[in-house]
Amino acid sequence: MMKKHYIITTVAILIAHSLCAKEYHVSTSGHDDNEGTESRPFKTISAAARIAQPGDTITVHEGVYREEVNPPRGGTSDAERIVYQAAPGEKVVIKGSEVVEGWEKVEGDTWKATVPNKIFGNFNPFADRIRGDWFSRKGREHHTGAVYLNGHWLTEAAKLEDVLRPAEENPLWFAKVDAESTTIWAQFKGVNPNDQHIEVNARQTVFYPRKPGMNYITVRGFTMEQAATPWAPPTAEQIGLIGSHWSKGWIIENNVIRYATCSGLTLGKYGDEFDNRAGTPDGYNGTIRRALDKGWSKANVGSHVVRHNHISHCEQAGLVGSLGAVFSTIEGNEIHDIHVRRLFSGAEMAAIKLHAPIDVTISNNHIYNANRGIWLDWMAQGTRVTRNLLHNNATDEIRWSKNWEARTTGGENDMFLEVNHGPVLVDNNIFLSPYSLNNRSQGVVFAHNLFAGAFRIVPYDKRETPFHKPHSTEVVALHDNPGGDNQFYNNIFVRHSDLSGYDAVRLPVVMAGNVFLAGANPSKRETHPLVQPKVDPELELVEKPDGLYLQMNFDKTWGNDQRSLVTSDMLGKAVIPDLPYEDPDGNPYRIDMDYLGEKRNTENPYPGPLDERKPGRQLIKVWPPATPRHDGR
Repeated sequence: MMKKHYIITTVAILIAHSLCAKEYHVSTSGHDDNEGTESRPFKTISAAARIAQPGDTITVHEGVYREEVNPPRGGTSDAERIVYQAAPGEKVVIKGSEVVEGWEKVEGDTWKATVPNKIFGNFNPFADRIRGDWFSRKGREHHTGAVYLNGHWLTEAAKLEDVLRPAEENPLWFAKVDAESTTIWAQFKGVNPNDQHIEVNARQTVFYPRKPGMNYITVRGFTMEQAATPWAPPTAEQIGLIGSHWSKGWIIENNVIRYATCSGLTLGKYGDEFDNRAGTPDGYNGTIRRALDKGWSKANVGSHVVRHNHISHCEQAGLVGSLGAVFSTIEGNEIHDIHVRRLFSGAEMAAIKLHAPIDVTISNNHIYNANRGIWLDWMAQGTRVTRNLLHNNATDEIRWSKNWEARTTGGENDMFLEVNHGPVLVDNNIFLSPYSLNNRSQGVVFAHNLFAGAFRIVPYDKRETPFHKPHSTEVVALHDNPGGDNQFYNNIFVRHSDLSGYDAVRLPVVMAGNVFLAGANPSKRETHPLVQPKVDPELELVEKPDGLYLQMNFDKTWGNDQRSLVTSDMLGKAVIPDLPYEDPDGNPYRIDMDYLGEKRNTENPYPGPLDERKPGRQLIKVWPPATPRHDGR
């Protein structure tokens, strides 16, 4: 009887709350003194944010909103979150920029405008230098300011004289700031800027809580762009165009996120007095210890969902997170044009760059035109990278020698695994860039991938990095990175892929069922690889109106060898942490689905990410994925 009474009471409470939950409306035609109803909406998103309570929804209607949204509170649970959403079917743009008019011609392609500093408030991005741990300025100063011509940014010049010259392929800008105003010189090649739409960065972020601990927030359906984001190393507060700021339970979905001076989306750490003062391996280990003292755990941080966003034009990272991305899911995103201008450098540039991706799943993402695709750095444990498409992630720093060996100083690649102890599962991915993998980690399984690029295998790294208790942030111990303890099953390697770097690693390596084509080279550790140097799959990505297709030759002999289904029982444990390969819920893995989500032949799995058994040239759609979108909370 008591149990029945408890259930009735709980249901009553939930019904009462659903009746109390409010929906606030925002419109460019509204007023912040209004009540926020559909007929009397607010004018700014920030006005609605100030009064929204857990369970409430803020619906923003079509238009451009130039403001920084700083949520003063979050929800209390997944069921009691605060939802920020664009009205269905309406285009809502939130900008960190302001319009600049009144340009005066200087000479040639060069124009000048002087704007009062009051348009920037307390933060002037044209006086804000980019700096921080692991940042390389390449011998000159850089600022978080930016100038945009019809939505696309110009390039900051090193000195004024460069802007006064005739414009070349990438037009330039330069700014000087005094106590009252900011003067901007910019090249507008062949156009009068007074007849165009010119904007400049005016705010550091677009949607970012200035206080940590703003939990359970949903951000859905917006275009968010043009923010003066700072450098975001793992040892400092990571401020993005949009970011969760050391919180829990965010859902960021179906947004366009673009034009961030440094990082677009951040799932990062808090700030403290050690920000940008700990740029060494020991310094980062100190950062981890302090984070644990500040409550770094599954109860307080992470468990975010980032899905179906289009992220582009960020000069550090599309998505970056140190410690704050734990237990999260990153799926179905399209990320491109990341760090393509190469004005500055450092150790943090990638489409997805995560420190401590503990129990993180990265799936079904399309990543291209980035200097690096996916970079997992320190403490990848319980991580799965599955069913991603990566291509054209390289720079002009890539060079091929006469024997077709890849040479690069920048380490550009589809995937970089740096000083992790695992367990990590990398399965069913398509890696098509000139450089597929840079690996200096242990405890990693590679299964059913297609590798079309070169490999860099680092046999030893003396840095001591943490490993953790299972499905936890609690550190067990530190360990160096001796190399090895990698497993390769049922992959396809093409042309420049070379696993001979594993011949002399210290820890055991297991390899079976792999196929090596068109000159790809196996390791001596594999006893019976299928090597076909004269067989070329002639990989080609074909763009069609409905998406991208992989065109590829399949050979009937690839399915002749007997292969085993990849399961957790088969994989055993990662050596250093002594932990099994299992999903974040502790369930065993069974790789019985392919890249497309089709069922595999479990008795004799076909190699590679596509369970395609018909011989000959096939055209297979690989993006966007066929999996349904998540439109609910």
